[in-house]
Amino acid sequence: MTQPGPATLWTPPDSAFSDSALARFALANGFDPRRYDELHGWSVSRRDEFWDALWDFTGVLGDKGDVVEQPPRTEGADLDQLPSLRHGRMFGTRYFPHGRLNVAENLLRGEPGRLAVLAADETGIHTRLTVAQLRGRVAAVQAGLRAAGVGEGDVVAGILPNTVENLTTMIATLSLGAAWAGCSPDFGVAGLVDRIGQVAPSVVVAAQSYAYNGRDFDVRAKAEEVVARLGTAPDLVLVGSPRWDEQFTDETSALTLERFPFDAPGLIMFTSGTTGLPKAIVHSAGGVLLQHLKEHVLHGDVRPGDVHSWFTSTAWMMYAWVVSVLAAEAAVVLIDGNPSPRLPDGTVDCGHLWRMADDAGLTHFGTSPRYLSGLMDAGYAPREHHDLGALRSVLSAGAPVSAEQYDWLYAEVKRDMVFASICGGTEIHGCFQLGSPLHPVRRGEITCVALGHAVSVLDDRGAPVVGEKGELVCTEPFPSMPLTFLGDGGLRRYHDTYFAERPDVWTHGDLAELTPRRSVVVHGRSDTTLKPNGVRIGTAEIYRVVDQRPEIAESLVFGHTARTDEEVVLCLVMAEGHELTPGFTKELKADIRAQASPRHVPAHVFAVSEVPYTLNGKKVEGAARTAAGGGTVKNEASLANPGSLHEFRALFA
Repeated sequence: MTQPGPATLWTPPDSAFSDSALARFALANGFDPRRYDELHGWSVSRRDEFWDALWDFTGVLGDKGDVVEQPPRTEGADLDQLPSLRHGRMFGTRYFPHGRLNVAENLLRGEPGRLAVLAADETGIHTRLTVAQLRGRVAAVQAGLRAAGVGEGDVVAGILPNTVENLTTMIATLSLGAAWAGCSPDFGVAGLVDRIGQVAPSVVVAAQSYAYNGRDFDVRAKAEEVVARLGTAPDLVLVGSPRWDEQFTDETSALTLERFPFDAPGLIMFTSGTTGLPKAIVHSAGGVLLQHLKEHVLHGDVRPGDVHSWFTSTAWMMYAWVVSVLAAEAAVVLIDGNPSPRLPDGTVDCGHLWRMADDAGLTHFGTSPRYLSGLMDAGYAPREHHDLGALRSVLSAGAPVSAEQYDWLYAEVKRDMVFASICGGTEIHGCFQLGSPLHPVRRGEITCVALGHAVSVLDDRGAPVVGEKGELVCTEPFPSMPLTFLGDGGLRRYHDTYFAERPDVWTHGDLAELTPRRSVVVHGRSDTTLKPNGVRIGTAEIYRVVDQRPEIAESLVFGHTARTDEEVVLCLVMAEGHELTPGFTKELKADIRAQASPRHVPAHVFAVSEVPYTLNGKKVEGAARTAAGGGTVKNEASLANPGSLHEFRALFA
């Protein structure tokens, strides 16, 4: 007997099956929009037809060439070093090998008077740019970069907040056929050197300062020290300096848009680096553009004239992801500063982003589970304070979204909208599973597997399973796979990270579950999976219970080896006015036992003052586990609060 699924929180209207872009794409290629599985099957079995059709449907500006997918070449390859090439299926496949495009040309498309960019800080939206104005600013920066010697194949690094200057510098870099490596200005010197030092930039563009929570923080001295420590002597350009004003702001400059190979390096993204030196992942310009257009236009139903936001640092992959809506002829909101700034009386302004949403006429609101938890804990209901009439979708990334957060979104934000928990990563610069205008939204589940991705969940035997936890894999190639990792042995390191465990099968590193409804539940990262008594469980299952408790402000779960077994450790930051007492601990363990299982019950529960986070706001379970075990956390510079590890080092000392 089939077990009932979780509650359905939203159901697509009949009009979605004819009017949405995903429906129109399905119909144009001979598929019934109500039979998504058939469309998905075609997208992974006839990949050349799918990606070719997607190029045409989304109106990519460029030349496709006459080949869509080119199998890996083994000539001259060391097959002992790169065994996946023996299989000739996935690792090393190229897309549109004769294609040429310019990403900037696609991002700057559309009617000159169309709204393209809204820039905001802690005071609200302060700048609005049309396509014509954005093109003028990009042309000015392009002229400055060209004068600094930047050309095809070079790298430009940024140390900039989420401002118009970061956007125009990134687009101008791509317009010249160069690659962009963005870093956040709140990184420390060591963290910046670890990243920028790998990419050998010809130019580093940095802010002189950035603002957060009403305070200004100096960047100039930091940037100068970073450049001095690189050893390659890149040219340092400071935004707002006399040089910037003279060479990078002339909007009468002519914008040139030469087309470059589809798989030319375009974006260099850095992993979090909490287990060692951050990996510098090189992505192709065309592969990322096509991936993002698929996700925005088909899965997100982003339409011309829509307005999309995502609170993100310039270092997170979500920055480049959200600004790609420009290629869908939508506008992007650039959000700088604190998403919930402190008010003069010391309280948190929970309505900041929602007022901005009303002011912008926002259609798509991007966020994170951590931000949602903050609103829930504060008892803030956006629907009671804001109109949100234009809002059609809320999206979340960065960590699994709890079932209770699904409930809260539909009760306290808006009932008639699509909520999309999206999940993928820096490695693919996109999503393996995400939302859809044609699927119901079910409590606690990611809606569907993305078109173009042959995603499976494998058990310990390597067999595909449904309704069971296992390893998330992708078995067929796709255009946004990385080109390589930078540095010595980059291709080998890339291969060993994703293909060593299963030759020519991408092993993503997520513990996940594919449901009978073809939706997905992600239970956490495989490298933080808990194994008490040898049984594999996910940290997300514990967080779903713990995060419901108003007495708890933050939590972190990891495994600690004791003799021959692994014990579950739960660390709690208690909410103001609450203490971790034996009675509360007993009650919490009973909740975990009842709502998860006896194996999920922690052996140890500790109170700590803070938990470690990356600068992008992700909990770092691995760093806490290493510190608690007495090991050395290899790259504390990647943490926003490295001092938090002192408490974890003392837990079992």
